[in-house]
Amino acid sequence: MTMQTYALTPARIDKFKGEILKHAVPQETLCRMGRQVRMPKNSSKTYIARRFLPYGATAGANRNTFFGSTATGDRGNAMVTAHLASEGVTPSPDNITPEDVTVVMQQYNCLYGWTDHTADTYEDDIPANMKTQIGERISLVNEMICFGALKASTNKFYGGTGNSRATVNGTLTLNMVRKMARSLQAQHGKMVSNVLKAGPNYATSPIAGGYFVYCHTDLEPIIRDTPGFIPAEKYASGTPMPNELGAVERFRFITSPEFVAVLDAGVAVGVTGLQSMLNNNVDVYQFIVCAADGWSQVALRGKESMDVTFLPTGMKSKSDPHGQRGYAGAIWWKAVMVENPGWVAVGEVGIPAL
Repeated sequence: MTMQTYALTPARIDKFKGEILKHAVPQETLCRMGRQVRMPKNSSKTYIARRFLPYGATAGANRNTFFGSTATGDRGNAMVTAHLASEGVTPSPDNITPEDVTVVMQQYNCLYGWTDHTADTYEDDIPANMKTQIGERISLVNEMICFGALKASTNKFYGGTGNSRATVNGTLTLNMVRKMARSLQAQHGKMVSNVLKAGPNYATSPIAGGYFVYCHTDLEPIIRDTPGFIPAEKYASGTPMPNELGAVERFRFITSPEFVAVLDAGVAVGVTGLQSMLNNNVDVYQFIVCAADGWSQVALRGKESMDVTFLPTGMKSKSDPHGQRGYAGAIWWKAVMVENPGWVAVGEVGIPAL
């Protein structure tokens, strides 16, 4: 019997990278959103996002509140009056203030191995199956990195009458999502109109504008029962996003089983009618409502975005003199930055028990 071996050449590695990206990209949901950043090699592992505060805004929570969130009187008229010109008088010049958000990229990896015995006797193409596994695993890890960063946003909303995670006693409602969108709009958060293309290269594609709502698939029945819900397959125009369930008003719902609940985290389940996997407290599901440019991420695009390992069996070395072991895997860098907390809202709710 002939041993299954594979030539280790730069071209083969490039093809392996391309195949991994092909399997990783279709699994993306959050990883296609946000402002996408390309970080070439040898450009430091520290990413600094800079934005300039708009007129009237201050650093911190009110960075987008042009009119002052607690000012009384006619704030719009005050804005106009402040810009009146006086004949022959040179106005005092204003400054623009930069605001930097810094994040240090982290390195992640996955590795699979097999032996010459498996390569000799196994009937399937081992590297072909590993490419699929590696690609899907990279996507899963990156999705969890994005989800973890976004759900840490301080712009929180809670289901029912709750005012904290421990007091969540209700589920997702249209009114709750409207409140979340109102908070984004009050901060001048714009609707998303571009996303990263579902391909191996850095490029964006236009989409129908809206506020995107990212939630667990367990919330699907509630969303479908929402008044005015339009399934994605019945959109009059435009192409739905991957995993897009449908839309209500200006909200587009994207579901994924990866946005897992925090078990046993809400109120005592009692007679709430909500789900509790452990039959103690309500399971809390976190969902994200995003405006455009509220956050950014280092994208998994292009062959330089990761480093691939492919060492087939049959390659002899001092550590493996008979060439008995083979390895396939990848190592990559990732960073996610919530640059504008006012443009990312987090909802925490329970779901009805079925």
